[in-house]
Amino acid sequence: MDLRQIFKKAKEMDSFITIRFKRKTAKRFQEFSKKHFKTHTEAMENILDFFLYNEISPKEKLGPTGRTMEAKLLKRINAVIAIMRDVEKTQTKPTVAMLQSLFVMDEPKKKPLILEKKYAEEKKEVRFREKRNTNNEL
Repeated sequence: MDLRQIFKKAKEMDSFITIRFKRKTAKRFQEFSKKHFKTHTEAMENILDFFLYNEISPKEKLGPTGRTMEAKLLKRINAVIAIMRDVEKTQTKPTVAMLQSLFVMDEPKKKPLILEKKYAEEKKEVRFREKRNTNNEL
C-alpha cells in the first residue's frame, strides 16, 4: 500500500463512539447485522435511512402482516368455494338434468297419426240398428 491509499483509508475511517445497549438488544442487533450487512455501521445507517426515506416511525404498526393477510385471504377463498358448491348443487346440477332430459331420445309410442282413422276403426261395431219393418208400410 502506498502512502496515498493509507491517507485515503484514514479519511474514510471515522472515529467510533460507544453506545450502551442492553445485552439482549445488542446480541439481536449483532445477529441481524451479520445476517444482512457487512458491518454494524452499515446496518445502522441502512435502518435509519429506511425510516427517514419512508417517513415512518419505528413505533408505528404498518398494518396486517403477511400471515394475517394470508389467513384472511384463505377464509375468503373457502367462503367463495362454499358458495360455488352451493350454486352447483342447487342450480347447475338440476338445470343440467332438466336439459339432458329434454335431449334424451325415447322411442316414440306407436300411435296413429290421424285421429279419424282411429275413430273409424273403432266404429266397426254398430251400436244402433234400424228396425226393419217386414210389412213395408209407409
